[in-house]
Amino acid sequence: MSIRPSLKPRELMSPTPDLHGVWKAKIITLFPGAFPGVLGESLTGKALQQGLWQLETLDLRQYGIGKHRNVDDTPAGGGAGMVLRADVLGPAIEAAMAYTTPRWPLIYLSPRGRRMDQAMMRDLARADGVTLICGRFEGVDERVLQHYGVQEVSLGDFVMTGGEIAAQALIDATVRLLPGVLGNQASTEEESFSAGLLEHPQYTRPAEWQGRPIPEVLMSGHHGRIADWRRQTAEEITRARRPDLWAAYRDETGTE
Repeated sequence: MSIRPSLKPRELMSPTPDLHGVWKAKIITLFPGAFPGVLGESLTGKALQQGLWQLETLDLRQYGIGKHRNVDDTPAGGGAGMVLRADVLGPAIEAAMAYTTPRWPLIYLSPRGRRMDQAMMRDLARADGVTLICGRFEGVDERVLQHYGVQEVSLGDFVMTGGEIAAQALIDATVRLLPGVLGNQASTEEESFSAGLLEHPQYTRPAEWQGRPIPEVLMSGHHGRIADWRRQTAEEITRARRPDLWAAYRDETGTE
């Protein structure tokens, strides 16, 4: 367990102790009950129980203003919706980032941010942890983003009601890259985006289903031919489905 000073007494026995040197995700959210959600299932859930990574939520409502703990207000200049207040989000960020390292990104899930990709997840997996801000309503006061140097990251080119689902997607994609989580590290080296291409098709038993057999080359036992087939089909799928990825791959490798 890690040791740090605190003005607030902490439990000596905790079901989620703060483990030293373990990758950790801190979530600033109005809905802490949304976590771990799907992250508590399957391999990510097992890894969470084993202490291969950690999760901590900070309830933004606890930093609210006044008797009713208000967290938002109307947009300056008018307009629909509400905006998360700087004097609420600021203290929450400072609490979340206390005792973190320089290798600990602070990210706001936002539709105007950089779109998530595999390269981003690899970078986050090499960090010591990450703090994620889950927005709601019309967003957050811009001054917060500027003051704390917050990175904006997007799940895709669409708008959601909040950042919680996007935060879970980011954490899932990152945690699976941590050592020991998947068990077979080779599986992360052959999947989509690992080499700049979409993944080749996958098959398993039975050998024939609904009149559709597994491609003969995959049953040949010839590893060289199998590798060539997988590379070729990955290139064909990427060229057809993701021209943007194909153009980047072609420029990088010189493939025609």
